[in-house]
Amino acid sequence: MKRRSVTALAAALLVAPLLAGAPGQRAEAAADGTTGLAQRAGSSPVAGLDLDTVTIPELQRRMARGSLTSSALTRAYLRRIEAIDPKLHAVLRTSPTALRQAAASDARHRRGTVRGPLDGIPVLLKDNVNTRDMPTTAGSFALAVRPPDADAVLVGRLRAAGAVILGKANLSEWANFRAAKPTSGWSAMGGQTNNPYVLDRNPCGSSSGSAAALAASLAQVAIGTETDGSIVCPAGMNGVVGHKPSLGVVSRSGVVPISAEQDTAGPMARNVTDAVLTLSVLSGRDTVRAGGPGLTDAAMHPGGLRGKRIGLWRLPSLGPEVDAVMTRAADRLRGAGAQVVDVTLPYQERLAALEFPALLSEFHRDIDAYLATRSGPRNLAALVEFNRTHPAERTCFAGQELFEQALSAPSTTDPRYRAMRAELKDLSRRSIDETLAAHDLDAIASPTNPPAWTTDCARGDNDVIPSSTPAAVGGYPSLSVPAGSVGELPVGLLLMAGDRQDAELLSLGALVERRLAAWRAPRYLPSVPSGTAR
Repeated sequence: MKRRSVTALAAALLVAPLLAGAPGQRAEAAADGTTGLAQRAGSSPVAGLDLDTVTIPELQRRMARGSLTSSALTRAYLRRIEAIDPKLHAVLRTSPTALRQAAASDARHRRGTVRGPLDGIPVLLKDNVNTRDMPTTAGSFALAVRPPDADAVLVGRLRAAGAVILGKANLSEWANFRAAKPTSGWSAMGGQTNNPYVLDRNPCGSSSGSAAALAASLAQVAIGTETDGSIVCPAGMNGVVGHKPSLGVVSRSGVVPISAEQDTAGPMARNVTDAVLTLSVLSGRDTVRAGGPGLTDAAMHPGGLRGKRIGLWRLPSLGPEVDAVMTRAADRLRGAGAQVVDVTLPYQERLAALEFPALLSEFHRDIDAYLATRSGPRNLAALVEFNRTHPAERTCFAGQELFEQALSAPSTTDPRYRAMRAELKDLSRRSIDETLAAHDLDAIASPTNPPAWTTDCARGDNDVIPSSTPAAVGGYPSLSVPAGSVGELPVGLLLMAGDRQDAELLSLGALVERRLAAWRAPRYLPSVPSGTAR
C-alpha cells in the first residue's frame, strides 16, 4: 500500500467528522459539570475556543485562517496549569522554551510551511520519556542530577512535526515497578497526582499525570507509557482516551524501561481524533500494518457500527456497578447496529502466574542498560542503595520489594526465563486470536477500570484489573474510550484487536466513542460519600 504523509492524514481528518466525536454533546456536558475552579481558570481562555472539547483538526483550521496562534493556545494551557494544577499535581514542570516553540510554529503557519497536524499543538510528556532540555526522572530523585544527553526517539519525532513540548507530567514513580504495594500517581519528585473528578480518589497509573492533566484540559494531548495497563487504566479512570499501540509501532528508545518485551509509549487525548493524529507522528508512518489499511484510510472511511461484531468480556470481579455500565454501553452499541456477544478469554490464570516473574528478569536487564546512560545510580543495585539512604523516596511508601526481587531474578539468558516468556507470548496472543476467530469478532471489549479508589499511602492501590493483560503481554493494540460513570467516577471501555490492527481499532474506537458519548468535564469535588464507589 502506498504510504501517505502526516499532512495527508491531517487533511483526511479535517473532512472526516466521524472521528471528531460528538462536540455538541461534549459541550453540553461541560456546561453542566464545570465548577468554580474550572470557571476561574477559564474553559474558553481563547476567544470562541473551548479547550475541553476542541480537536486538533479544529485548531489547525483556526490557525490556517489566522484566527488562532500557537502562542495564544500555549499561553492558554500554561494559564490553566497555573490555575488548576495545584489541586491535581499532574504537571511536574513546564518547559521554559514552550512559548519560543509556539512562536516558531506561528512563523511556519504564516509562511505556509506547516509540518503536519501537530504543528503548534501543546503536548505533555510523561516524565519517563527522555528530553535533552528538561529533567527526566521517572519520579525519582535518583535521576534528578541532570537531563539526559539526548531526546527519546519519539520526542525527536514530535519536535520534527512542530509540536510544542509543553512540559513533563507526573507519574507513578518508576512506572509503578518499585514496591509491592505502591500508590498510583505518587512520586517522590511530584507528590500525589489527584483524580480531577474527585480529588481524594486515585488516578490509576502509571501514566497518572498524563491522564489527569488531559481530563483537566491542561494540554491538548499527552504521551503515556505502558507495560501492562499504565496507559489504558489512567485513561479510563480519568475519563479520557488512551491508546496502547502494538509493540514496536512506537520506538521505546530513550524511555525509562521495565521490559523491552512489553513496553510501549502511546497517545492519550480527550478524543480519538487527536489520538490518531498523535500516533501518526509517534510512529513516523501512517500505515501500521503491512498490507492493511493506514491511519489515513481509517480516518477517511471509518464505516459504521452496523454489522460490527464485538465480544464483551464482562469481568464481574470489578463489581456490579461496572457491569451495569458495560450493559448500558452494549445496549447503545446494539442500538447502532453492532452485534455484541459475551465472551470469556482463556488462559488468564496462567498469564497472571507467569507475567510478574518474567518482568522481574527483564527489568533487571533493561534498567541496568538505561541507568548506564544517565547520571546517578549506574545500575539497579546502586538504585536500591540510593533509596535506602534518601528519606524523600519513602514519604508515601517505603518499600522497594520489586527492585530487590529483580536483583535475584533469573537472567534473561536462563532457560527458565526463556520458557516463561515464550509461554506468555503464546498464551496471550492465543487468548485474543482464538476468541476473535471463535466468534468472528472485529474486536473484544471489556471494562478498563473500576471506579477510582480512595488514595491511601498506607494501604496502597486497590487495582486488580485483568483487562489490560492479554493485549499488553501479547504486544497487541488496545484502546480505552469513556463508557460511562459510577456516580462521579468515570469508567472506560477497553477495546482490543489483533497484532498491528491499530488503524482498525482506532477507527472502531471512534465510532464507539461517538455512539457512547460518555465524556463529561470533571467537577474537582473534594470527596464523595464512601458508599459511592470503593
